Amino acid sequence: MDLSFKDLGLSDSRVSHLETLGFTTPTAIQAEAIPHLLAGRDVVGQAQTGTGKTAAFSLPMLDQIDVSNSAVQALILTPTRELAIQVSDAIRDIGGDRRMGVLAVYGGQAIDRQIRTLQRGAQIVVGTPGRVIDLLDRGNLKLSQLSWLVLDEADEMLSMGFIDDVEKILSQAPATRQTAFFSATMEPSIRALVSKHLRSPVNVSIKQPKATPKQINQVVYMVPRGWTKAKALQPILELEDPETAIIFVRTRRAAAELTSELQAAGHSADEYHGDLNQAQRERLLYRFRQQQVRWIVATDIAARGLDVEHLTHVINYDLPDSVESYVHRIGRTGRAGKAGTAISLVQPFDRRKLQQIERHVRQALKVQTVPSRSQIEGRQLEKLKNKVLDALTGERLASFLPIVAQLSEEYDAHAIAAAALQMAYDQTRPSWLRTDAPVDDQSGAPKPKLIKRMKTSAHAD
Repeated sequence: MDLSFKDLGLSDSRVSHLETLGFTTPTAIQAEAIPHLLAGRDVVGQAQTGTGKTAAFSLPMLDQIDVSNSAVQALILTPTRELAIQVSDAIRDIGGDRRMGVLAVYGGQAIDRQIRTLQRGAQIVVGTPGRVIDLLDRGNLKLSQLSWLVLDEADEMLSMGFIDDVEKILSQAPATRQTAFFSATMEPSIRALVSKHLRSPVNVSIKQPKATPKQINQVVYMVPRGWTKAKALQPILELEDPETAIIFVRTRRAAAELTSELQAAGHSADEYHGDLNQAQRERLLYRFRQQQVRWIVATDIAARGLDVEHLTHVINYDLPDSVESYVHRIGRTGRAGKAGTAISLVQPFDRRKLQQIERHVRQALKVQTVPSRSQIEGRQLEKLKNKVLDALTGERLASFLPIVAQLSEEYDAHAIAAAALQMAYDQTRPSWLRTDAPVDDQSGAPKPKLIKRMKTSAHAD
């Protein structure tokens, strides 16, 4: 019998909120780690990112943090700013309490803004070691009331040379804190940190998830230098023409902005993320299942509740931070013996991630360029041909034969048919595929008119 989140010891309100997000059964790392963390034990977890470890360490934390106290009570260290953003977004989603302050701190963003947020109050801080040290040295980040300290992706952290910073942060944290380390591997350097800074920790190890199903066609599109991913996605969608798709992005803000662009371009798309209430989520899911919406733009955490049969495409607009997350995402298509397609947009600096994915799925993924105008027009003409074939067997055909007979007295029948096809084609093809639309000099791909991104306070992080 599968355990429930209630069986793990979480509060009723926490369990109820998880159910609204689509979380009903804990993953292996959650089932193993949560009871120990709730009991106040230090934990060392060997698990990949895609196994659900963010919820494993944050759910017990969220159940015990005092929202009436604005002091920093939990600190989570991550090796990269991308992971810091992802983890902080995930905690906001599964937290569900507007009074809970969650702040991501990392280099590359103005430190003054982060200082002001700390001064207003934040119970949970997620950050990279360098920026955390900077805030500690300035006296803006105070750890005197810290109850939780989590080291996420410990092996990656140490391989990037953060060992001294991590040691400094651990030494400044109160000795009474509860500590958890999560890592894909347990190197000697990590074990040395564990023995020095953790108190009789419980060790939890989770096996690696299975590789990708063979019936999933994995496609990689390289985004040209100087192009935004939004600009590259438009011709890709025109060529691939997904029947149903989940488009994965990293943050709620990205989901809102990309959805606005797709809708403005005339596509059937909607957003799905942590800012939606339960009624909005259920309404969108119903519309998606009824094929009233073709594409959903979603964050990883929110998409947990999107269990849809016969999903034809998964699109990685933003590559995930781990190969396990990649496998989990694309595994939503190609189910029940049906074929599916997984599309990933890759920028030049993503090559290392792509190599890691290829090693994990044990196959080389063919990297393609953004579709050219001629490719897309060929696809459009093929679709038009299929519509004509359907019309030839339809009941309404006879209504138009008198018009053809009248025109054929003056024009060749082939020319009449070609003119009708041209009219139909011009009405259905995107405006940016017209003959005078600009074309990229290097790739030959059309340059779609970009829609100005719309930002609203409802979708702000």
